[in-house]
Amino acid sequence: MAEAHDHTTTPESPERPYDVVLFGATGFAGGLTADYIAGRLPQQGRLALAGRNRSKLEAVRDRLTGINPALSDMDLLHADSTDPASLVSVARSAKVVISTVGPYLEYGAPLVAACAQEGTDYVDLTGEPEFVDRMFLDHDATARRTGARLVHACGFDSVPHDLGALYTAMQLPGEGAMEMRGVVRTNAALSGGTLQSGLTQLSRLWPMRQAARQRRQLETRPSGRRVRLSLGRPRRDTVTGTWLIPLPTIDGQIVVRSAAARADYGTDFTYSHNAGARKFRTVPASVVGFALGLVAVQVPPVRRAIARRIPTGDGPSQERRDRTWFTVDLVGSEAGATVHTRVSGGDPGYTDTAKMLAESALSLAFDDNPDIAGQLTPATAMGENLIDRLSTAGISFEIVG
Repeated sequence: MAEAHDHTTTPESPERPYDVVLFGATGFAGGLTADYIAGRLPQQGRLALAGRNRSKLEAVRDRLTGINPALSDMDLLHADSTDPASLVSVARSAKVVISTVGPYLEYGAPLVAACAQEGTDYVDLTGEPEFVDRMFLDHDATARRTGARLVHACGFDSVPHDLGALYTAMQLPGEGAMEMRGVVRTNAALSGGTLQSGLTQLSRLWPMRQAARQRRQLETRPSGRRVRLSLGRPRRDTVTGTWLIPLPTIDGQIVVRSAAARADYGTDFTYSHNAGARKFRTVPASVVGFALGLVAVQVPPVRRAIARRIPTGDGPSQERRDRTWFTVDLVGSEAGATVHTRVSGGDPGYTDTAKMLAESALSLAFDDNPDIAGQLTPATAMGENLIDRLSTAGISFEIVG
């Protein structure tokens, strides 16, 4: 357990003027996040927007004033990913900084560095394993020293899976060997930002493996307990009624890191992460499609052509988002007992991702969370407080059957 830290002050700044600063509000996902926070900000809450283009920020502020008139004189801060001094200034002024500016491997590191240095809490939307591992290697020790809580993957990557696993573990004794599988289903279309991040990661398999290996060498393992991530295999799941397709995404890594940090998951925890398909023919099609895609993205012209199919910064219409849904089923077993839970909501790529990100930041700013610091997961940083917030916001956590 880290030492107690004061997240409201620093030696350089006796009082931080903002509870939350949002960096990237002029983009599509950032704009949705701004809209959500504007409607949920506590009466005395202090919000600011940060970015490069002041006129665009002013347009966002005008829109938010229609949601919350108290934001009519909200401060607009200059911040540029290529100007570290501007990012330090923003971090120094805030209790929590939200970043929606990706791909994070390309643009995200300077802001994480600034927040770690200044003892400022930080949340983002990244699903990029290499970025998360490199930020751990570069900034976890500094954040532990300054009291910063650096919480990556606070959108659909990986809040429903991470908090769903915690919710499921809480339904079991948590005293012995526990096995759990996650099964995600959605009718959402792939977003431009997710596509760009995925293409970048698939084209960087060797650097990604190197970062993961370096992290394993440095990371402290739980004492007297064991946690494992199992790739699993395609098979029929009788509990969820789906065919399981193993997913090598960051979500499983986040769940296992939470299990390593918390005792709720028993003495020997194994997790597997999967997509769920109703029909068997989806299984071989997905496996073959992934293999072909993996080969294709190694060729730069092909990778660029794929990336152009869905531009970043754009998103689906409100009508399309209103028709979109997701479910994450968790099946956990311990000592002969089995529990089946489900996390479900609406559009995971945009609407509910903005909700998850915003509530994560608001929880860090205003809730009584565990007094720990460093690079954390949503379940270790906010845990039950974030489950309560998301449940109130319309994302369902329930026991099935």
